[in-house]
Amino acid sequence: MSPASRDPWLDNVKMVLVTLVVVGHAIGLVEATQGSHWVYDFIYMWHIPAFVFVSGYLSKSFEWDRRRMKSLVYTLAIPYLLFEPALFYFRRDVVGEGVEYPLWIEPHWTMWYLIVLLMWRLITPILKRHWLFLPLSVIVSLAGGLWDTEALMIPRFLGLLPFFVLGLHLKPRHLKHLDDVWVRLAAVPALVGIGIMALYTDAWAETALLWYDTGYNSLPIDNEIIWQTRLTVMMVGLLGAFAAMSLVPRRSLGWFTTMGTATMVIYLFHGFVIKTVMNLGWPDFTAAHPTLGLVLTVLGAVGLALLLASPPVRKVLEPLTNPLGWVEKRRKASPAHSAA
Repeated sequence: MSPASRDPWLDNVKMVLVTLVVVGHAIGLVEATQGSHWVYDFIYMWHIPAFVFVSGYLSKSFEWDRRRMKSLVYTLAIPYLLFEPALFYFRRDVVGEGVEYPLWIEPHWTMWYLIVLLMWRLITPILKRHWLFLPLSVIVSLAGGLWDTEALMIPRFLGLLPFFVLGLHLKPRHLKHLDDVWVRLAAVPALVGIGIMALYTDAWAETALLWYDTGYNSLPIDNEIIWQTRLTVMMVGLLGAFAAMSLVPRRSLGWFTTMGTATMVIYLFHGFVIKTVMNLGWPDFTAAHPTLGLVLTVLGAVGLALLLASPPVRKVLEPLTNPLGWVEKRRKASPAHSAA
């Protein structure tokens, strides 16, 4: 997408959300810090649904044609094939974590989103044909909790499907309403309410429900209310997603908006840094200094996202996120190709 045709609001939203991804992963790895569970649950209640919604919204144009299928291979399939083993062996051989095979079939840690998004994209031409796929996707999501497997992250593929389908069907005119004054005024108390709910997550739900990858059989929730609880989590996620997105500025924020075009760099590389910091003993420090540890972890995660998206770092790392596209672009820009 050319700079002139990009929506600065979407780039702002993407940058906010991918930064929260980094924050969430960082907090999830230093659980001894005071207040970390509340911050973690608050973020996870809505930031993944928001990220999936935006992914669906930006997938509207996908069709089964040669150009788009090639782009899908370049931007999702190849990075998954490369970074899945890269992160696995880094965690196992460098950090010393006890991660296990198989590769690719069972995505490791952050890599799940690439394969799930790829599968969503492949069925996009069907899902966007009729709005009835939206209520159907809710039923599919509720049924997704019956699966308890890590193979291709099918539970997340099914569980988060409604947010993706909603993104496919909402149009720009619908999202314009997020800019309405009353929506923005309601967004703040909505997020405050969700923050209060996050204080008592285990009283009305389970943190594992926020991940959309845990089977109902593995949750300590009665069968009579598990479906209702899953639906409640989905509704809270949707409310939080729209509330947060309504507070993101519509105008270009300069360097911040530009960084929103580098979300793949942030997503693919932040895990290596977080695992390195973990291996250097960060959990021990945060356990000894709970409040300070939490604050520094959040600030460090935000700083990491900004660093990875900064022009100098992005220039070096971006070709690795789409190596075939980078080679093709270089080849087309070469003097020999221009002369031909």
